[in-house]
Amino acid sequence: MIRTETTLVVGAGANCEIEMPDGAELLNRIAAGFDFDRLGSQVQTRDMVALAAIFEENAERLGTTYDALLEAGRTIKQASRVTTSIDAVLEQYGSNNADVIAAGKIALAYYTLQNEAKSTLAVEPRDAGDLPLRGSENWLFQLGQLITKGVPRAQAETCFDKLSIVCFNYDRAIEHYLPWVVSMAFGMDMEEARLLVGTHLRIVHPYGSPGTLPWIFGSGEPCEWGNQEPEDWLALAKGFYTASERNRDKRFSSFLMAEIASGKRLGFLGFGFDPMNTSMLFDRVLDHDPDVMVALTGIGEGTKKAVHYLLKRNTGVQNPDLIQIEDTKSYQLLQNNGLFLET
Repeated sequence: MIRTETTLVVGAGANCEIEMPDGAELLNRIAAGFDFDRLGSQVQTRDMVALAAIFEENAERLGTTYDALLEAGRTIKQASRVTTSIDAVLEQYGSNNADVIAAGKIALAYYTLQNEAKSTLAVEPRDAGDLPLRGSENWLFQLGQLITKGVPRAQAETCFDKLSIVCFNYDRAIEHYLPWVVSMAFGMDMEEARLLVGTHLRIVHPYGSPGTLPWIFGSGEPCEWGNQEPEDWLALAKGFYTASERNRDKRFSSFLMAEIASGKRLGFLGFGFDPMNTSMLFDRVLDHDPDVMVALTGIGEGTKKAVHYLLKRNTGVQNPDLIQIEDTKSYQLLQNNGLFLET
């Protein structure tokens, strides 16, 4: 059980462990799907046809035209050549091109559900009594073990008390996976496990997600894990936000900052410290000297120094020993620091 207030910031690097795309790969997929000049030719793809059909079906509801949405897709494709994430593209066009925002958010809904369906995290376990994600070499397994380890069945609802999660990924992997762990750890049926997770897990997606899993309490459009044929694409697209949209929402900004400020331990799992994303987390310097742990793979010494400086500046940590940056996978960081996180 995590016994000290801990906030985990999760980025795309962590989800590579369950075969989800990182930010650059997701943008490339969206750009390929928006290559509408190939529509009607022998080299058109299924994604192009599907996205064009969604545009045609929903253009009137969006107050625009089918051709305008196709052009917006081409604009995103062109912009993808000079940036690394769809978040950045939508932020660049957010204030003056509603069609680009609409096309981008529809693509996010489409590809996020596709990525959920294709990931190694299945809808249900392949074998009875197993987890829907096999193996222990992934951060979701390590997190689930940390959360439930040593908690009496009668106190199961307390296992999330000291944990907050800020997830910059669009998918709902955390929400989908943890009930299976809770069910297995405490001998609960899935209905009870989902109720516990849905009631007690504190998680926020700064950029949103394609609706919410049907059993989670909230205002989002209900959508099953990996459902590639939802009834209403526009309702799901409304679940996504640009950085500016979130920053204008002062209530959300205060809530997000409170989650960061409450963490006596901060863990960054596969979070790339993109300036736009980082600025959403720190609107003021922290004053409680948190322990900071970072897992990033393939980082050079220069990047490591830059991340260390950025964290020291934003967290206010004076003792450099409190900031731990490792060139390692996210699951290894949780695994290697399990005893520390449980104390």
